[in-house]
Amino acid sequence: MIDALMLARIQFAANISFHILFPTITIALGWFLLFFKLRYNYTRDEKWIEAYRFFIKIFALSFALGVVSGITMSFQFGTNWPGFMQSVGNIAGPLLAYEVLCAFFLEATFLGIMLFGFNRVSNRIHTLATFLVAFGTTMSAFWIISLNSWMHTPVGFEMINGQAHATDWMAILFNPSMPYRLTHMLLASGITAAFLIAGISAYRWLKHDRRPAVIAAMKTGIYVAALLVPIQIFVGDLHGLNTLKYQPAKIAAMEGIWHTEKNVPLLLFALPNEKEKRNDYAVGIPDLGSLILTHSWDGEVKGLNEFEGKHPPVAPVFWGFRIMVGTGVLMLLVSFVGAAYLYRHHQPPGWLARVFVGMTFAGWLATLAGWYTTEIGRQPYLVYGLLTTTEAASDVSSGLIGATLVMYLTLYVALIIAYVSVVFYLARKAGKTLSATAFSSSAIISVLRENPK
Repeated sequence: MIDALMLARIQFAANISFHILFPTITIALGWFLLFFKLRYNYTRDEKWIEAYRFFIKIFALSFALGVVSGITMSFQFGTNWPGFMQSVGNIAGPLLAYEVLCAFFLEATFLGIMLFGFNRVSNRIHTLATFLVAFGTTMSAFWIISLNSWMHTPVGFEMINGQAHATDWMAILFNPSMPYRLTHMLLASGITAAFLIAGISAYRWLKHDRRPAVIAAMKTGIYVAALLVPIQIFVGDLHGLNTLKYQPAKIAAMEGIWHTEKNVPLLLFALPNEKEKRNDYAVGIPDLGSLILTHSWDGEVKGLNEFEGKHPPVAPVFWGFRIMVGTGVLMLLVSFVGAAYLYRHHQPPGWLARVFVGMTFAGWLATLAGWYTTEIGRQPYLVYGLLTTTEAASDVSSGLIGATLVMYLTLYVALIIAYVSVVFYLARKAGKTLSATAFSSSAIISVLRENPK
């Protein structure tokens, strides 16, 4: 039987897994919408405002699900993890509050203007609202990533009677892992949104919706992906070096390094055997692990033997990292091939469009795998080196947690199926009619032309 602690961890993992899917889209999709709007303002080409009109629906849908799932996740700090807020609430509380202010007051307010303000405000104000929503989503990410990074590399505080008190807020906000983690997350969002835009546009293309707006959006998504994926690989390397410095046990688990050694191989495949403290059926490239981690062929890397009883479970961290990297490599290949083909031929062949459709939600897979790697890799700590997961857990019975977990999972599976179905329904509907639920394109354009300021 699974104990209450593990059930609580699974429940929070389920909540965060569902929740993170939607901010991963909206953080970057807001900036894509701003790009579409600015391109229209500059060129007066109707395809850009049509792309804006279509993807703002997906943005609104994603934003709504992100907000709702975030609320349920917050409740768990009190129900399942009271020790967390009791110990570090003086630091976590303000950062969570600032994130809520960005989400509810900045994003939600100006999203209303984006959705319903076409014929009520000037074009300049509408563009400003689009910018503020994009800025708000990024600021929300800033506050959350600051808190999450602090939980990995806690600084700028002192413990008084078992409670953390801030002594340097700037050190807390810009803790050692925060710049790398924030950049990594923003790039992940950009790549996720880029493949979403390209995939949905390719789906419309396959449904014989060949309007200029469709190909313009598809090219935008693929070109941006081809630009961001290589940058993400570089940033990921920097983030890995930062993790090696501050959380060497996580790196050891990611790479399956059981004993401190030099000339570490890069394992392409292995089955981590925690009982025997070894890797079964290992396939690796000699010395490459040391080169990547230390930038030296014979660099020494600490093994899990250095952290007895204080290292994460190896298998999920090991495989989560490889799923993330494997998905990233696939994204690199697809974006490069797609960008090269679209640049030369301007239209995708059927096989390439189907590949784009298949990659529509590839960013979700990479994000979840990366998130599992970094969060499971922090175990057994909730706040690294300060508060363990066991110390933060509640005394709620396993029966109650198990029952709510089943309800959460049932709801989340239904919602994710509904979300994906609605997204593709919107794509099919867009190909049949310019609009059945919003203003017509011509009406919007006439309004924007009448109100250029």
